[in-house]
Amino acid sequence: MSNLSYFESRTGKLTCNAEEVFDFATDIRNFEQFIPKGNINNWNAEKESCSFNISMLGAVSVRLTEKEKYNRVVFMGDALKKDDFSLTLDISDNFKKTADVKVKLSADLNPMMKMIATKPIGQFLEMLIIEMEKFRGWKGTKE
Repeated sequence: MSNLSYFESRTGKLTCNAEEVFDFATDIRNFEQFIPKGNINNWNAEKESCSFNISMLGAVSVRLTEKEKYNRVVFMGDALKKDDFSLTLDISDNFKKTADVKVKLSADLNPMMKMIATKPIGQFLEMLIIEMEKFRGWKGTKE
């Protein structure tokens, strides 16, 4: 990745603890419920990888590449080229014994693409945090 651009969500306050969100996030199939309908098609997922199509972008594949128990989950993805983005969930327990999560995205974007993508990526990260904060099924993970 040569033209790395970094994007970061606000810290989300979840209704589960760090262990529960970690267990949930390390099975990519669980993320299907957070996928916005209409923008993403042909969702196909296994435990540690998924692929889908995004309108106006094309085929995307994502795979789990790193997991630090109860603290961090990292996914690498291919969109326009191989390994051109990563998505990281930084997880921590707070004083209320529930989890805080921050989502970070880094992408290999030229300056023009960064200008075009900054707003939609920011909206995606905010939507993801909102959906994670509303979600109540953390213990009902696939296995």
